[in-house]
Amino acid sequence: MSKRKNILQVFEHGKLYYGREYNGVSFEEKHFNALAKLNQLHNNEYFTLLHKGIKFSQYVGVIQIDGLTIEVLPKIDGGSSNEALWQKVLIDMLRATRRLKVNKVGQAIVNKQQIHLLDIYFEWFLNEVQLLVRQGLIKQYRKKTGNVKALKGKLVFAKHIGQNLIHKERFYTSHQIYDHNHQIHQILSLALDIIGQFSSGTYLYSKYKRVEADFPDVSRIVVNASTFKKLTVNRKAEPYRTALEIARLIILNFAPNISSGKENMLALLFDMNDLWEEYVLIKLKTLQTEGLEVKGQESRPFWNGIKIRPDIIVHKEGETYVIDTKWKNIGASKPSTHDLRQMYVYNEYWTSFKALLLYPSIETIEPEFIAFEGDEKHKCAIGKLNILNNDKLNDHIGEEIIAWFS
Repeated sequence: MSKRKNILQVFEHGKLYYGREYNGVSFEEKHFNALAKLNQLHNNEYFTLLHKGIKFSQYVGVIQIDGLTIEVLPKIDGGSSNEALWQKVLIDMLRATRRLKVNKVGQAIVNKQQIHLLDIYFEWFLNEVQLLVRQGLIKQYRKKTGNVKALKGKLVFAKHIGQNLIHKERFYTSHQIYDHNHQIHQILSLALDIIGQFSSGTYLYSKYKRVEADFPDVSRIVVNASTFKKLTVNRKAEPYRTALEIARLIILNFAPNISSGKENMLALLFDMNDLWEEYVLIKLKTLQTEGLEVKGQESRPFWNGIKIRPDIIVHKEGETYVIDTKWKNIGASKPSTHDLRQMYVYNEYWTSFKALLLYPSIETIEPEFIAFEGDEKHKCAIGKLNILNNDKLNDHIGEEIIAWFS
Protein backbone atom coordinates (compact mmCIF):
# COMPACT_ATOMS: atom_id res chain seq x y z
CA MET A 1 0.00 0.00 0.00
CA SER A 2 1.11 3.55 -0.65
CA LYS A 3 1.65 6.44 1.70
CA ARG A 4 -1.11 8.93 2.39
CA LYS A 5 -1.70 11.51 -0.29
CA ASN A 6 -3.13 15.01 0.02
CA ILE A 7 -1.40 15.92 3.27
CA LEU A 8 -1.46 19.59 4.19
CA GLN A 9 0.90 20.67 6.96
CA VAL A 10 0.25 23.99 8.68
CA PHE A 11 1.67 25.53 11.86
CA GLU A 12 -0.43 26.65 14.84
CA HIS A 13 -1.93 30.10 14.23
CA GLY A 14 -1.41 29.53 10.49
CA LYS A 15 -4.10 30.20 7.85
CA LEU A 16 -5.73 28.24 5.02
CA TYR A 17 -7.95 29.73 2.31
CA TYR A 18 -10.22 27.63 0.15
CA GLY A 19 -9.70 27.73 -3.60
CA ARG A 20 -5.93 27.75 -3.10
CA GLU A 21 -3.24 25.09 -3.40
CA TYR A 22 -0.57 24.49 -0.76
CA ASN A 23 2.44 22.51 -1.99
CA GLY A 24 0.25 21.04 -4.72
CA VAL A 25 -2.61 20.08 -2.35
CA SER A 26 -6.00 21.79 -2.78
CA PHE A 27 -7.97 23.19 0.13
CA GLU A 28 -11.58 23.23 -1.08
CA GLU A 29 -14.78 24.94 0.03
CA LYS A 30 -16.23 21.60 1.24
CA HIS A 31 -13.21 21.22 3.56
CA PHE A 32 -13.75 24.76 4.87
CA ASN A 33 -17.47 24.05 5.50
CA ALA A 34 -16.71 20.84 7.38
CA LEU A 35 -14.09 22.58 9.55
CA ALA A 36 -16.50 25.43 10.29
CA LYS A 37 -19.10 22.92 11.51
CA LEU A 38 -16.50 21.08 13.61
CA ASN A 39 -15.46 24.39 15.17
CA GLN A 40 -19.07 25.21 16.00
CA LEU A 41 -19.45 21.89 17.81
CA HIS A 42 -16.37 22.72 19.93
CA ASN A 43 -17.35 26.26 21.03
CA ASN A 44 -15.23 27.86 18.26
CA GLU A 45 -11.99 26.97 20.10
CA TYR A 46 -10.14 25.23 17.26
CA PHE A 47 -10.11 27.97 14.61
CA THR A 48 -11.08 31.52 13.79
CA LEU A 49 -13.21 31.80 10.65
CA LEU A 50 -11.92 34.27 8.07
CA HIS A 51 -13.33 35.36 4.72
CA LYS A 52 -12.95 32.17 2.64
CA GLY A 53 -10.50 30.76 5.14
CA ILE A 54 -9.62 29.69 8.65
CA LYS A 55 -6.92 30.67 11.13
CA PHE A 56 -5.77 27.93 13.46
CA SER A 57 -5.37 28.51 17.20
CA GLN A 58 -3.13 26.81 19.77
CA TYR A 59 -4.70 23.40 19.00
CA VAL A 60 -2.36 21.02 17.19
CA GLY A 61 -2.81 17.52 15.84
CA VAL A 62 -4.45 16.03 12.78
CA ILE A 63 -7.75 16.34 10.92
CA GLN A 64 -8.91 14.15 8.06
CA ILE A 65 -11.78 15.18 5.82
CA ASP A 66 -12.81 13.24 2.75
CA GLY A 67 -9.31 12.21 1.66
CA LEU A 68 -7.58 15.43 2.77
CA THR A 69 -5.31 15.22 5.81
CA ILE A 70 -4.46 18.46 7.63
CA GLU A 71 -1.67 18.22 10.18
CA VAL A 72 -1.42 21.20 12.55
CA LEU A 73 2.05 21.47 14.06
CA PRO A 74 3.41 23.47 17.01
CA LYS A 75 6.10 26.06 16.37
CA ILE A 76 7.75 28.80 18.37
CA ASP A 77 8.08 32.05 16.37
CA GLY A 78 11.62 32.60 15.20
CA GLY A 79 12.23 28.86 14.97
CA SER A 80 12.84 26.92 11.79
CA SER A 81 9.82 26.23 9.57
CA ASN A 82 10.97 22.63 9.20
CA GLU A 83 7.72 20.63 9.32
CA ALA A 84 9.50 17.30 9.95
CA LEU A 85 11.30 18.77 13.00
CA TRP A 86 8.13 20.17 14.57
CA GLN A 87 6.18 17.02 13.79
CA LYS A 88 8.81 15.07 15.73
CA VAL A 89 8.63 17.61 18.60
CA LEU A 90 4.87 17.11 18.79
CA ILE A 91 5.10 13.30 18.67
CA ASP A 92 7.81 13.28 21.37
CA MET A 93 5.74 15.62 23.57
CA LEU A 94 2.68 13.37 23.17
CA ARG A 95 4.85 10.37 24.06
CA ALA A 96 6.30 12.06 27.15
CA THR A 97 2.84 13.09 28.40
CA ARG A 98 1.60 9.53 27.80
CA ARG A 99 -1.00 10.63 25.27
CA LEU A 100 0.88 8.47 22.80
CA LYS A 101 2.71 5.25 23.55
CA VAL A 102 4.63 3.91 20.58
CA ASN A 103 8.20 2.75 20.30
CA LYS A 104 8.22 2.77 16.51
CA VAL A 105 5.97 3.81 13.71
CA GLY A 106 6.35 0.57 11.76
CA GLN A 107 6.42 0.42 7.99
CA ALA A 108 6.08 4.17 7.57
CA ILE A 109 9.57 4.66 9.03
CA VAL A 110 11.08 1.64 7.24
CA ASN A 111 9.96 3.04 3.89
CA LYS A 112 10.79 6.63 4.92
CA GLN A 113 7.30 7.65 3.91
CA GLN A 114 5.47 10.71 5.09
CA ILE A 115 3.49 9.74 8.15
CA HIS A 116 1.12 11.60 10.38
CA LEU A 117 -0.49 11.30 13.78
CA LEU A 118 -3.59 9.52 12.55
CA ASP A 119 -1.49 6.65 11.22
CA ILE A 120 0.45 6.48 14.48
CA TYR A 121 -2.69 6.27 16.62
CA PHE A 122 -4.28 3.76 14.22
CA GLU A 123 -1.21 1.52 14.28
CA TRP A 124 -1.02 1.76 18.07
CA PHE A 125 -4.66 0.64 18.33
CA LEU A 126 -4.22 -2.20 15.81
CA ASN A 127 -1.15 -3.45 17.70
CA GLU A 128 -3.08 -3.41 20.99
CA VAL A 129 -6.01 -5.37 19.51
CA GLN A 130 -3.61 -7.85 17.87
CA LEU A 131 -1.99 -8.42 21.26
CA LEU A 132 -5.39 -9.00 22.91
CA VAL A 133 -6.36 -11.53 20.22
CA ARG A 134 -3.05 -13.41 20.71
CA GLN A 135 -3.52 -13.45 24.51
CA GLY A 136 -7.11 -14.67 24.12
CA LEU A 137 -10.18 -12.44 24.03
CA ILE A 138 -12.33 -12.52 27.16
CA LYS A 139 -15.94 -13.66 27.34
CA GLN A 140 -18.53 -11.95 29.48
CA TYR A 141 -22.11 -12.61 30.52
CA ARG A 142 -24.85 -10.65 28.79
CA LYS A 143 -28.62 -10.79 29.00
CA LYS A 144 -30.55 -11.98 25.94
CA THR A 145 -34.32 -11.92 25.54
CA GLY A 146 -36.21 -13.69 22.78
CA ASN A 147 -37.78 -16.91 21.59
CA VAL A 148 -35.90 -20.15 22.15
CA LYS A 149 -36.90 -23.77 21.52
CA ALA A 150 -35.92 -25.01 24.97
CA LEU A 151 -36.94 -23.34 28.23
CA LYS A 152 -33.94 -21.74 29.89
CA GLY A 153 -33.55 -18.72 32.09
CA LYS A 154 -36.59 -16.70 33.10
CA LEU A 155 -39.88 -16.97 31.17
CA VAL A 156 -41.14 -13.50 30.17
CA PHE A 157 -44.79 -14.41 30.58
CA ALA A 158 -46.55 -11.46 28.88
CA LYS A 159 -44.31 -11.66 25.79
CA HIS A 160 -44.57 -15.45 25.75
CA ILE A 161 -48.39 -15.37 25.68
CA GLY A 162 -48.43 -12.61 23.08
CA GLN A 163 -46.04 -14.28 20.64
CA ASN A 164 -46.33 -18.02 21.25
CA LEU A 165 -50.04 -18.73 21.57
CA ILE A 166 -49.88 -20.79 18.40
CA HIS A 167 -46.22 -21.88 18.54
CA LYS A 168 -46.32 -24.11 21.63
CA GLU A 169 -42.78 -25.32 20.91
CA ARG A 170 -41.28 -21.86 21.62
CA PHE A 171 -40.52 -20.04 24.87
CA TYR A 172 -39.97 -16.29 25.19
CA THR A 173 -37.27 -16.03 27.85
CA SER A 174 -34.71 -13.76 29.37
CA HIS A 175 -31.46 -15.64 29.88
CA GLN A 176 -27.75 -15.06 30.17
CA ILE A 177 -25.23 -15.86 27.44
CA TYR A 178 -21.47 -16.15 28.02
CA ASP A 179 -19.66 -15.15 24.83
CA HIS A 180 -17.49 -12.54 23.04
CA ASN A 181 -20.43 -10.34 22.03
CA HIS A 182 -20.21 -7.87 24.93
CA GLN A 183 -19.87 -4.09 25.24
CA ILE A 184 -16.05 -3.94 25.39
CA HIS A 185 -15.70 -5.84 22.11
CA GLN A 186 -18.53 -3.82 20.57
CA ILE A 187 -16.61 -0.60 21.35
CA LEU A 188 -13.36 -1.98 19.90
CA SER A 189 -15.23 -3.19 16.80
CA LEU A 190 -16.63 0.29 16.19
CA ALA A 191 -13.13 1.82 16.45
CA LEU A 192 -11.90 -0.83 13.99
CA ASP A 193 -14.65 0.16 11.52
CA ILE A 194 -13.61 3.83 11.72
CA ILE A 195 -9.96 2.90 11.13
CA GLY A 196 -11.06 0.86 8.10
CA GLN A 197 -12.75 3.95 6.63
CA PHE A 198 -9.81 6.28 7.22
CA SER A 199 -6.90 3.95 6.39
CA SER A 200 -8.20 2.79 3.00
CA GLY A 201 -5.42 3.13 0.43
CA THR A 202 -2.64 3.48 3.02
CA TYR A 203 0.07 1.10 4.23
CA LEU A 204 -2.07 0.34 7.29
CA TYR A 205 -5.10 -1.01 5.44
CA SER A 206 -3.75 -4.54 5.01
CA LYS A 207 -2.93 -4.67 8.73
CA TYR A 208 -6.45 -3.45 9.53
CA LYS A 209 -7.92 -6.26 7.36
CA ARG A 210 -5.85 -8.89 9.20
CA VAL A 211 -6.92 -7.62 12.63
CA GLU A 212 -10.54 -7.36 11.54
CA ALA A 213 -10.49 -10.95 10.23
CA ASP A 214 -9.26 -12.23 13.61
CA PHE A 215 -11.79 -10.18 15.61
CA PRO A 216 -15.18 -11.79 16.44
CA ASP A 217 -18.43 -10.59 14.84
CA VAL A 218 -20.30 -8.55 17.43
CA SER A 219 -23.45 -6.45 17.56
CA ARG A 220 -23.41 -2.83 16.40
CA ILE A 221 -24.05 -0.32 19.16
CA VAL A 222 -24.23 3.47 19.48
CA VAL A 223 -21.25 4.75 21.46
CA ASN A 224 -20.93 8.23 22.96
CA ALA A 225 -19.19 9.95 25.87
CA SER A 226 -21.63 8.53 28.44
CA THR A 227 -20.87 4.99 27.19
CA PHE A 228 -17.28 5.40 28.33
CA LYS A 229 -18.27 7.09 31.59
CA LYS A 230 -20.50 4.16 32.52
CA LEU A 231 -18.07 1.48 31.31
CA THR A 232 -16.51 -0.57 34.10
CA VAL A 233 -13.25 -2.40 33.49
CA ASN A 234 -12.87 -5.28 35.94
CA ARG A 235 -9.66 -7.15 36.70
CA LYS A 236 -10.34 -9.66 33.94
CA ALA A 237 -10.65 -6.85 31.38
CA GLU A 238 -7.63 -4.88 32.66
CA PRO A 239 -5.47 -5.76 29.57
CA TYR A 240 -8.08 -3.95 27.46
CA ARG A 241 -7.58 -0.58 29.16
CA THR A 242 -5.12 0.91 26.63
CA ALA A 243 -7.11 -0.27 23.59
CA LEU A 244 -10.28 1.17 25.12
CA GLU A 245 -8.59 4.52 25.77
CA ILE A 246 -7.46 4.80 22.13
CA ALA A 247 -10.91 3.63 21.00
CA ARG A 248 -12.44 6.43 23.09
CA LEU A 249 -10.16 8.98 21.43
CA ILE A 250 -11.00 7.70 17.93
CA ILE A 251 -14.77 7.24 18.41
CA LEU A 252 -15.49 10.50 20.24
CA ASN A 253 -13.48 12.51 17.69
CA PHE A 254 -15.11 10.85 14.68
CA ALA A 255 -17.81 13.09 13.27
CA PRO A 256 -19.72 11.32 10.46
CA ASN A 257 -21.39 13.64 7.94
CA ILE A 258 -20.42 16.70 9.93
CA SER A 259 -20.96 19.00 6.95
CA SER A 260 -23.99 19.29 4.72
CA GLY A 261 -22.22 17.03 2.24
CA LYS A 262 -21.03 13.46 2.65
CA GLU A 263 -17.57 14.14 4.03
CA ASN A 264 -16.61 12.03 7.04
CA MET A 265 -14.21 13.68 9.44
CA LEU A 266 -11.86 12.57 12.18
CA ALA A 267 -10.08 15.22 14.26
CA LEU A 268 -7.47 14.53 16.95
CA LEU A 269 -6.51 17.93 18.34
CA PHE A 270 -4.56 18.82 21.47
CA ASP A 271 -4.26 22.16 23.29
CA MET A 272 -0.57 23.13 23.32
CA ASN A 273 -1.08 24.98 26.63
CA ASP A 274 -2.05 21.68 28.25
CA LEU A 275 0.72 19.71 26.51
CA TRP A 276 3.39 22.22 27.53
CA GLU A 277 2.21 22.23 31.15
CA GLU A 278 2.11 18.40 31.30
CA TYR A 279 5.53 18.09 29.65
CA VAL A 280 7.17 20.49 32.13
CA LEU A 281 5.45 18.75 35.07
CA ILE A 282 6.55 15.27 33.97
CA LYS A 283 10.15 16.39 33.38
CA LEU A 284 10.26 17.91 36.89
CA LYS A 285 8.65 14.87 38.51
CA THR A 286 11.14 12.45 36.96
CA LEU A 287 14.12 14.23 38.56
CA GLN A 288 15.90 12.09 41.15
CA THR A 289 16.86 14.98 43.45
CA GLU A 290 16.89 14.53 47.20
CA GLY A 291 14.47 16.80 49.04
CA LEU A 292 12.57 17.70 45.84
CA GLU A 293 8.78 17.40 45.73
CA VAL A 294 6.76 18.46 42.68
CA LYS A 295 2.95 18.76 42.52
CA GLY A 296 0.67 19.66 39.64
CA GLN A 297 -2.72 21.40 39.75
CA GLU A 298 -2.81 21.69 43.56
CA SER A 299 -5.82 23.83 44.53
CA ARG A 300 -6.69 25.88 47.62
CA PRO A 301 -9.89 27.69 48.68
CA PHE A 302 -9.84 31.35 47.65
CA TRP A 303 -13.23 33.03 48.04
CA ASN A 304 -16.84 31.90 48.46
CA GLY A 305 -16.33 28.39 47.05
CA ILE A 306 -13.88 29.54 44.35
CA LYS A 307 -10.48 27.84 44.34
CA ILE A 308 -7.14 28.91 42.90
CA ARG A 309 -4.79 26.44 41.27
CA PRO A 310 -1.30 27.18 39.92
CA ASP A 311 0.10 24.81 37.29
CA ILE A 312 3.07 23.50 39.28
CA ILE A 313 4.30 23.76 42.89
CA VAL A 314 7.93 22.88 43.68
CA HIS A 315 9.14 22.18 47.24
CA LYS A 316 12.92 22.11 47.51
CA GLU A 317 15.09 22.20 50.63
CA GLY A 318 12.42 23.90 52.73
CA GLU A 319 11.54 26.49 50.08
CA THR A 320 8.41 26.61 47.92
CA TYR A 321 8.31 27.85 44.32
CA VAL A 322 5.32 28.43 42.03
CA ILE A 323 5.43 27.86 38.26
CA ASP A 324 2.79 28.85 35.73
CA THR A 325 3.40 27.64 32.18
CA LYS A 326 2.39 29.70 29.13
CA TRP A 327 2.62 28.30 25.60
CA LYS A 328 3.24 31.48 23.66
CA ASN A 329 6.12 33.50 22.37
CA ILE A 330 6.34 36.46 24.73
CA GLY A 331 9.32 37.97 22.86
CA ALA A 332 10.45 41.24 24.42
CA SER A 333 7.01 41.91 25.92
CA LYS A 334 6.25 42.04 29.61
CA PRO A 335 3.71 39.68 31.18
CA SER A 336 0.15 40.94 31.55
CA THR A 337 -0.95 42.65 34.75
CA HIS A 338 -3.47 39.83 35.20
CA ASP A 339 -0.70 37.18 35.12
CA LEU A 340 1.43 39.14 37.60
CA ARG A 341 -1.49 39.59 40.01
CA GLN A 342 -2.15 35.87 39.77
CA MET A 343 1.47 35.02 40.59
CA TYR A 344 1.42 37.39 43.58
CA VAL A 345 -1.66 35.64 44.96
CA TYR A 346 -0.06 32.21 44.39
CA ASN A 347 3.03 33.36 46.30
CA GLU A 348 0.86 34.55 49.18
CA TYR A 349 -1.31 31.42 49.43
CA TRP A 350 1.52 28.89 49.07
CA THR A 351 4.02 30.84 51.21
CA SER A 352 6.34 31.06 48.25
CA PHE A 353 8.87 33.82 47.67
CA LYS A 354 9.65 33.07 44.02
CA ALA A 355 7.06 32.69 41.28
CA LEU A 356 8.02 31.81 37.69
CA LEU A 357 6.12 32.45 34.47
CA LEU A 358 7.59 29.85 32.12
CA TYR A 359 7.51 30.35 28.35
CA PRO A 360 8.86 28.19 25.51
CA SER A 361 11.55 29.67 23.32
CA ILE A 362 14.27 28.74 20.86
CA GLU A 363 16.85 30.38 23.13
CA THR A 364 17.15 29.92 26.90
CA ILE A 365 17.03 33.17 28.87
CA GLU A 366 17.50 32.70 32.61
CA PRO A 367 14.93 34.40 34.83
CA GLU A 368 15.66 37.49 36.89
CA PHE A 369 13.52 37.39 40.02
CA ILE A 370 12.23 40.90 40.69
CA ALA A 371 10.36 41.90 43.86
CA PHE A 372 6.83 43.27 43.70
CA GLU A 373 6.64 46.99 44.52
CA GLY A 374 6.17 47.50 48.24
CA ASP A 375 6.77 43.81 49.03
CA GLU A 376 10.43 42.86 48.87
CA LYS A 377 9.93 39.27 50.00
CA HIS A 378 7.68 38.22 47.10
CA LYS A 379 9.37 37.97 43.71
CA CYS A 380 8.37 36.98 40.20
CA ALA A 381 10.32 36.26 37.02
CA ILE A 382 9.93 35.37 33.36
CA GLY A 383 11.78 32.24 32.30
CA LYS A 384 12.31 31.44 28.61
CA LEU A 385 13.35 27.87 27.97
CA ASN A 386 14.74 26.50 24.73
CA ILE A 387 12.47 23.57 23.93
CA LEU A 388 14.90 22.28 21.28
CA ASN A 389 18.20 20.52 21.85
CA ASN A 390 20.19 19.55 18.74
CA ASP A 391 17.08 19.63 16.53
CA LYS A 392 14.90 17.56 18.84
CA LEU A 393 12.70 18.13 21.88
CA ASN A 394 14.76 19.25 24.89
CA ASP A 395 14.72 16.36 27.34
CA HIS A 396 16.57 18.21 30.12
CA ILE A 397 14.23 21.09 30.91
CA GLY A 398 13.55 19.74 34.42
CA GLU A 399 17.21 20.09 35.44
CA GLU A 400 17.41 23.55 33.88
CA ILE A 401 14.37 24.85 35.77
CA ILE A 402 15.55 23.51 39.15
CA ALA A 403 18.98 25.09 38.53
CA TRP A 404 17.22 28.47 38.19
CA PHE A 405 15.85 28.15 41.73
CA SER A 406 19.15 27.08 43.25
